[in-house]
Amino acid sequence: MLSTGALRAHLLASRLAGPVATPREVNLRSYRLFAARDPRVLLGLGPERAWNEGDLLRLMADRCGVSDDPGRVSGPDAIDPERTLAALDAFADRLAEAAARRSPVLIGTGHPHRLLDFYAGLANALSAAGCAVLTPAKGRSVDMATRFGVRPYTLDYVEGVALMRETGVRAPGSATGAHTHSPLPVRVVLEEAVKGGGVLPELVVGDHGWVCGAGQLGIEAIGLADTNDPALFVGEAEGRVAVVVPLDDGLPSECYRPLARYVLNRACLSR
Repeated sequence: MLSTGALRAHLLASRLAGPVATPREVNLRSYRLFAARDPRVLLGLGPERAWNEGDLLRLMADRCGVSDDPGRVSGPDAIDPERTLAALDAFADRLAEAAARRSPVLIGTGHPHRLLDFYAGLANALSAAGCAVLTPAKGRSVDMATRFGVRPYTLDYVEGVALMRETGVRAPGSATGAHTHSPLPVRVVLEEAVKGGGVLPELVVGDHGWVCGAGQLGIEAIGLADTNDPALFVGEAEGRVAVVVPLDDGLPSECYRPLARYVLNRACLSR
């Protein structure tokens, strides 16, 4: 079993935590946009209170470990590895609870090129534990806004993990999907499940709009988030997202494998 000390060392060596690649300027821009309620950074969350930039900076300092100095406007920023470790423990505990109840689970990612392997490991373990890993609306087209205008994307599943792909670009089942922050995919999945009289998830696992969109609808949601994704941490602070793990979400996929092993071991889901 991977020890806490070994995982902490991995977080720092890989730069999943500690000094991270997301620069201060990008973080502060995201906090400004969130304070202005720009839908591109709300990720489907409707904040219950008004969050100004100062509120968000203090929240992100508390939840992630970024600098709380408003005068620091450029350069590198950081994630406290102790906060990442504590959140991974809470994340694993939620998975263990779902497995014990054999809860139906939905898993989706807006970072398939980075995080698909991490989520696929969770999906396989939860399925082996008796959880239904849901796959509604496979093949559905979803029109989503991009910087080039509204474009159609296709909802697909790979090893139980939902992702979006540009329509016609890749064959179904291939591992490469589109990077998206949109909450529309999770809404489409849930609507399809309701219309078809199917099972709704009791837990949603993922990132970006998958987590915020589900949490906004009252479904328990847990996920991963970078320092420039304040919506998930606001959702957690307001009680609509159960657990958020702060880490750099844009590193090569192999960086996340030790995290998957650690989470599955703690959740007693390793095989």
